[in-house]
Amino acid sequence: MRAHRVAVRAGAGLLAAGLLAGCGLLSTEPEPDAPADGRPGDTSASPSPGLKETPKTPPLPAALTSQRPDWQRCKPPRNGGAPGSEWRCTSVKVPLDYAKPSGETISIALIRKEARDKDRRLGSMLFNFGGPGGSGVEILPRAASSYEKLNSRYDLVGFDPRGVAASSGVNCRTDEEQEQALRSVDLTPDTAAEETVFLKDGADFGAGCERRSGKVLPHVGTSNAARDLDLIRQVLGDDKLSYFGFSYGTELGGTYAHLFPQNVGRTVLDAVVDPTADGVGHARNQARGFQRALENYLKDRGQDPKAASERIARLLAGIDRKPLPTASGRELTESLALTGIVTPLYSRSNWPTLTAALDEAENKGTGDGLLQLADSYNGRDENGRYDTQAHSQRAISCADSKARPTVDEARALLPEFRRLSPVFGPFLAWDTAGWCAQWPVDGEHETPETSAPGAGPILVIGTTGDPATPYEGAQRMADELGKGVGIMLTNKGEGHGAYGEGDCVTEAVDSYFLDGKVPEYGMTCG
Repeated sequence: MRAHRVAVRAGAGLLAAGLLAGCGLLSTEPEPDAPADGRPGDTSASPSPGLKETPKTPPLPAALTSQRPDWQRCKPPRNGGAPGSEWRCTSVKVPLDYAKPSGETISIALIRKEARDKDRRLGSMLFNFGGPGGSGVEILPRAASSYEKLNSRYDLVGFDPRGVAASSGVNCRTDEEQEQALRSVDLTPDTAAEETVFLKDGADFGAGCERRSGKVLPHVGTSNAARDLDLIRQVLGDDKLSYFGFSYGTELGGTYAHLFPQNVGRTVLDAVVDPTADGVGHARNQARGFQRALENYLKDRGQDPKAASERIARLLAGIDRKPLPTASGRELTESLALTGIVTPLYSRSNWPTLTAALDEAENKGTGDGLLQLADSYNGRDENGRYDTQAHSQRAISCADSKARPTVDEARALLPEFRRLSPVFGPFLAWDTAGWCAQWPVDGEHETPETSAPGAGPILVIGTTGDPATPYEGAQRMADELGKGVGIMLTNKGEGHGAYGEGDCVTEAVDSYFLDGKVPEYGMTCG
């Protein structure tokens, strides 16, 4: 449940491991009649400053800014077949350290599907589906059917941010080590011995990242990923960045807007991370958000939300004392059960799956349903292999955040967090201490900077029942972006992300991206 593991907003269900794919590159000519408002085709605006004029970053060498991508047929991912022939893959070189732009480089993996209407093409649209740590190269082909209308005039472009999957990905432990940790570490420790194991696991995870990925570990933060976005923009030949960010992708989009306001094109942020919250603040937001989503689910089942929440908390406490058996021979621990409960709350369409899994655990005393859900969330396949999203997610989060709460500080949060959520609160309180325990790299900031004076309008979408990025964070992002920049749209509904879930939001987004029509501030759907 860590901050932003995201459900793909494509009718594709919960986020799983993806694919490797891409699609050819043509030169980009701005559309001559597009509006001069910081969106695609604005030829009347002053030249974009780009990285060379951004404080704290020296100019980039021409060897990087003049790269010509070599788009090729995509190789199959680890699981599944290669995407269709309309997709092409390539990579772009970026500086490992932007303070030394002529020094060592790393590769960023890209995938592309070209716009169908070449005569009316608006440019490239880059996607980030969240995480941090989600592979856009793998996810976009699976999600692309939801963006068919946008694909009429945009090249759809996915990428793996630095430290993720095919882009010099972070790797921290083996599958066997991951399995052992999930089996033996109690994420809500009740004794001194369990606390010791909990903290040691966090420290061991960081040490494993340093051993296996030490070169990139100091450089995988969001601000560097935003700088990569701008270099990708230049290499693709776009005057402005058109961008669609979900969940953590909204933090990346906000960071980009702050660093490169004059390069912001049509941008949509959906399922928005609260940029004003520090690590504890995010945990507090999620305790409220997941509890709210759980209570909405329980009301939908005709149950009293308070009494049913307490019943689920008792179920988890019982599993903590005695894990449930499964047909696979693996046991369902409290930590795995909690993950299994979290997973379907990301999308209302998965509520029936949660009902079946809870009924099995409560009435049959077996944990197959919840374990299957937890495996999906944890990126475990049927052969016991894990993807590395959890590795990248923690590395990026800890490179971003300076927060390093102690175990005493986490313990002090428990009463408040239990009041916020008897089901999720204890885990989220403890997670503040375990997540970056003894991390080998210092964090960059307390909270990200997302103010973007001078940027074009950015559409910010908040869903009232969003569990992982609660609605209130969207309003704060719109405020932080600044007056006339952050355009707030409220979606009254459930789930993590609004695009594709209803005609009102989807049509507003499509109209904005395709026609430049900015919704009225404060528009409400649902």
